Formats: sequence, C-alpha cells, structure tokens
Amino acid sequence: MTMKFIKRIPTADEIMEMIPVPSHIKDIKEKRDGEIRNILENKDERFLLIIGPCSADNEDSVCEYIGRLAQVQEKVKDKVLIIPRIYTNKPRTNGVGYKGMAHQPDPRKKPNLCEGIKAIRKMHLRAISESYMPAADEMLYPENYIYLSDVLGYVAIGARSVENQQHRLTVSGVEAPVGMKNPTSGDRSVMFNSIIAAQQSHSFAFAGWEVETTGNPLTHAILRGAVDCTGRNIPNYHYEDLILVAEDYEKLGLLNPAIIVDTNHSNSMKCFSEQPRIAKEVLMSRKYDALLNKMIKGLMIESYLVEGKQGVGENIYGKSITDACLGWDGTEKLIYDIAESI
Repeated sequence: MTMKFIKRIPTADEIMEMIPVPSHIKDIKEKRDGEIRNILENKDERFLLIIGPCSADNEDSVCEYIGRLAQVQEKVKDKVLIIPRIYTNKPRTNGVGYKGMAHQPDPRKKPNLCEGIKAIRKMHLRAISESYMPAADEMLYPENYIYLSDVLGYVAIGARSVENQQHRLTVSGVEAPVGMKNPTSGDRSVMFNSIIAAQQSHSFAFAGWEVETTGNPLTHAILRGAVDCTGRNIPNYHYEDLILVAEDYEKLGLLNPAIIVDTNHSNSMKCFSEQPRIAKEVLMSRKYDALLNKMIKGLMIESYLVEGKQGVGENIYGKSITDACLGWDGTEKLIYDIAESI
C-alpha cells in the first residue's frame, strides 16, 4: 500500500465518552426528533426548513447564525420547523484544499482528523444547547456519521454519494430522517432506488463489524437539479418536475413519501440569490396541486451571516468558504415569507 498510517483515530465510543451528551440535551433532541418525525409521517402539517451555511467552517459564526435562527423559529413555530444545517464534512467542490471541519478544524492549518472529530461534536452540542434545534449534517463519509449519531436531527446524502452502496446500507441503520438527493445526472430512478434500498433491512460490513439493520422508514427524496454532459445546469423544481416525482412516488408505494426541494446548486444555476424566487415558486406549486401539497414537506436553503462566498485566505467571519449563500437579512425575510405562504 502507498498509504502512510499517521495515527489511530479514536472510536465513536471513545469520543462519546470524552464528549458526552448532557441529559438536558437528550431531552431536547428527543422532543425535536418526534416533531420532525410527525411531519414526515403526516401527523403534523408544519413545513420543514433545512437551512444554513454550505459548510460549517467556524464554531462561533455557525452558532451565532443558529442563535439568530432560533429567535426566528419562535416567531414562526406554528407554521415552520427549522432544522439548521451544520455540514461538517463539506469540502471545496474539487476536493483540493479545505476538506471540511471534520478534517480541518482550522481552515488555516493542516488537516488533523482527531481534533476535527472532537471539534464537530463540540460544535453540534453547543448549537443544540444554545438553540434547542438539533441540526442536519451531510453523510459524506459513512463511518464519520457514528461520531454524531446521538446528536443529529437530520441527515442528507449528497448527489455524488447517493449511488454508493455503502451510503445506502448505512442509511438503513440510521434512526434520524435521511434525505437522498437525486444524482448530478438528474436520474430519478437512481434516487428512488436509493430510497428503496435504505428502507430495507441489510447485513453488511461497517466500522470493522458485521452489522444488521432494520431499515429506515423516514428515508425520502431531495431534488437539487442536474448537470448535463456539457456541464449545463438543469433545474428540477418546476411544477412539471415535481408532479413527475410525486407520481413516481405514488406508484412505488414507499413508506412516508416526502419531497424536499434544494433551492441552490443546479436548481439555482449556482446563483444563490435565486433561492427566494425558487422557494416561492415551489410553494405556489404546492398550493396548486393536492398531491404536491401532501408530498412536498420542506425546502433546503443555503444561507449564512454574510452574503456570497469568500476566497481562500480572506478570513471573513460568517461568510461561506465553499458555495455562495444568502446573507442574514435576506434569510430572515425569506423565512417570514415562507411562513406566510404555508
């Protein structure tokens, strides 16, 4: 092998013992988990809003942002349930340089996985204790999930991971709701095959163990747009796209059918400022059709304290270092607009 073995990574049990979940946070998470589950099981008519930075790069700025979300959540709690995004494994698109806080707790320093794993757990715990809102994270690397399995309220599988068998099998053993994005090709059948697989029980190798899962009935779809063979972005949030997905869902007879629409990425043509317009169009489609009203459970939005994105080495507090995001003023207005439209 050409790998250089640097140091042993602590196990999830070791990290959880080192950084345990306080009992009051367990109670907060249990209550919130029940609310999210009820929405996906059609027992609660509120709308899900999974919102936050593209990449969680700094604990202080992320927690300040989520603290502001918590204040808005209180004002819209009868209509909208907010799940903050704390994406701790999110790298730059081409994988060169910054690879996410789990790898690089300080973007200005060299990678340090041991410290990164501790840093992301501490950040998630601080965010819950200050905001009372368990967060969403992306399962970019399946075995990293176990370090946060007791604190996450929601998990997303990205467009480049949704075809991976290990991701599908791992999701079948996750207790939290999991959104499976359509792949970058836009092929709906790939997304649905992932949901089907994740809702079944499986036996497989995971983290050095032979494991058995029971299936995850809260696995569902996230639409994020597509990219054709020339690199052109193709949206899939329009009414016609949503109807086709909803009709496919009905034919498949899957458990707890739900659609979350990602308003950024290929849906926005990589133009973050289009997210409010896209959100409003999706809500109009939802109002227009009874099936869409039933199946579209929420939106996924990228936003942060400062609008846009920064270049390498700029060190601007609260501004994305990966994909461009809405700023706070636009975010707050959009959340109130969504609540009024539900």
